[in-house]
Amino acid sequence: MIKAGFLISYPSTKKIIEKMSQNKQKRIAQAINHVVTEAMDRVMERVLITDPFIQESHRASKPLYAALVPDEIFKGSHFERRFVTPFGGVWEKLAKAVALEAHGACQLGHTIEGTVGKESLRRIQEVLNKLEHSRGKEKTRPNWSDELKYIKAGGGQPIPASVVCDIFIQNQKNGTKYAFEVKAPLPNSDQTKVSKEKLFKLLAMEPKVVDYAYYALPYNPYGKKSDYQWKFPMRWFNMHEDESVLIGNEFWDLIGGQGTYDNFIKEINILGKDYRERIYREFLGIEPPQDLKAGILK
Repeated sequence: MIKAGFLISYPSTKKIIEKMSQNKQKRIAQAINHVVTEAMDRVMERVLITDPFIQESHRASKPLYAALVPDEIFKGSHFERRFVTPFGGVWEKLAKAVALEAHGACQLGHTIEGTVGKESLRRIQEVLNKLEHSRGKEKTRPNWSDELKYIKAGGGQPIPASVVCDIFIQNQKNGTKYAFEVKAPLPNSDQTKVSKEKLFKLLAMEPKVVDYAYYALPYNPYGKKSDYQWKFPMRWFNMHEDESVLIGNEFWDLIGGQGTYDNFIKEINILGKDYRERIYREFLGIEPPQDLKAGILK
């Protein structure tokens, strides 16, 4: 627990969740459905109508490739390239749709201005450098509470600072402000270092500009938080214990209320089944396999 005078301690996500209305879940499910359906319909229109894979053109432009590799492989690549752009930043878009229903206000790529003490800024770099360069038995282990307490205690001459956070939420009823750095489930080390520096700066700003700041992974491929093992972010955060880290259900239920994660999983899997069947039949021109469960979210 961080002592008074340094930072309001993070409440358990459960306490925040309990304050949120349960009757919003239907609208949240509809919002999730809308974001995914809009993006997928755009993909399907492009690959089926405006920019389809034309076998004859492929063979004419890449005769050597066509002679060596089945057309179906390149047809799949054709789809993938046209899928990526509409789904760029999809985690953030889904989170915004959820947060608007639950909190009333949410912005992506939001710039937050403030001032941070000169010594606090120095300590931020000191903490990050120790995490990055320590080795062997004396290796520094991440500890969010201790690190933030040390940084906040630095103070010093106020220096203007600007941070662009991935998601900024302000609850329209109680005014609580949340900042999130949202990364894909398996982020790299450099991304995580930058995110941690941003969170430090946000929470060291005086006067206070946000109430809470989190490093969030919207899905956990390992299942339980205690089982998360991707090594790169673990260099910078204690991914199992740091109160600033949200993984999977913690993230969705915090921004949307109890049941949001289950809503998210349910809606994605329902849509996934429908679109996967369409892609098999309409794009690949084959019947889908009887078991479409491979690849579903859990």
